[in-house]
Amino acid sequence: MFKKLFQKSDEIEIIAPMSGEIVLLEKVPDPVFAEKMMGEGVAIIPSEGNVVAPINGKVIQVPDSKHAIGLEAEDGTEVLIHVGLETVGLKGQGFSPKVKPGDRVTIGTSLLEVDLSYISEYAANTITPIVITNSNTKDKTYKTTTETNVTAGETVILSIS
Repeated sequence: MFKKLFQKSDEIEIIAPMSGEIVLLEKVPDPVFAEKMMGEGVAIIPSEGNVVAPINGKVIQVPDSKHAIGLEAEDGTEVLIHVGLETVGLKGQGFSPKVKPGDRVTIGTSLLEVDLSYISEYAANTITPIVITNSNTKDKTYKTTTETNVTAGETVILSIS
């Protein structure tokens, strides 16, 4: 009876890094994400520009274009938060990173401030894919939330088991 109570769960939960509307990755208007070339995941149409850590772990990448954050969870799961589509060309305009590679983060830590009105005007889309970039190396099951609207730092958007 107590064995299950103390058994360590292998399930990993990815928490919403932004507040907004949840969208299946297959619905992202970019084939690289929609066809899961970068990995399994989900996307959010953001309602506000604060990006927070969806996992406990460390920052492994903040590109010069500042449009994305790469994280590694304590179990080795790699999470990419890619803010908007065609945002590399903005050359960092509209993005203000709060972390750098090597920083340790916990769920809810502020990672990036995004000027959504600027991104809306100058990029293709504000939709933000959240992708498990090493999902093809692990034999795992990925379950997307059934919620339609999510809250940054609170709502579980993806369960991995």
